[in-house]
Amino acid sequence: MRAEVEPSGKLISGASPERARDVRAVVFDLDGVLVDSFQVMREAFSVAYAEVVGDGPAPFEEYSRHLGRYFPDIMRMMGLPLAMEQPFVRESYRLEHQVTVYDGIPQMLRTLRERDLALAVATGKSGPRARSLLATLDLLPMFGCVIGSDEVPRPKPAPDIVRAALTRLGVEPSAAIMVGDAPTDLASARAAGVTAVAAIWGEGDEDELRAAGPDVVLTGPADLLTLCRSGVGR
Repeated sequence: MRAEVEPSGKLISGASPERARDVRAVVFDLDGVLVDSFQVMREAFSVAYAEVVGDGPAPFEEYSRHLGRYFPDIMRMMGLPLAMEQPFVRESYRLEHQVTVYDGIPQMLRTLRERDLALAVATGKSGPRARSLLATLDLLPMFGCVIGSDEVPRPKPAPDIVRAALTRLGVEPSAAIMVGDAPTDLASARAAGVTAVAAIWGEGDEDELRAAGPDVVLTGPADLLTLCRSGVGR
């Protein structure tokens, strides 16, 4: 299935009504899809860099190109000290009240649940931090499970976290989609045998995301409802 959705929710090409009715579960990335945490991540990264590395500008732009991956993996890729994780996590918890939910997300999640779809979060964050943030934002009860990168053998782009979410939900990959805002998310979805859906309403690089070849591109949260019209067959 290769398709794009206009802001109106009308499918431009590819996805059939039959395929839309077949979706039984949606797995979401967290940052950049459900919540806008970009500025909080920037501040937490800058504080961690200053504490561990020292003076000079924190290379947040390079860090942001790896979003979706587990923080220790990003540090290894960037050649930065793993000791940055502790202050980064500390500051992320301290600042989590500044994270906001994207417009339309709560209503979209409620509608999907009303249609009897199973929902999960599979994130580059640690599980405890993701669940804490979602609880703070009153979104945690929406999800059947929330899995972090520290809770699977291999984080994204490996398929482990998506497969773990679907196992907990009791849904086969062929009946699921994953919504992410980074090529890492799409790679994880594809490797798990799940339809890879790109969300382009956040801070991610749209050109890079489209170049990764998603099965579907969504321009707004409400557009997901076009792909998930009912939970028939669950």
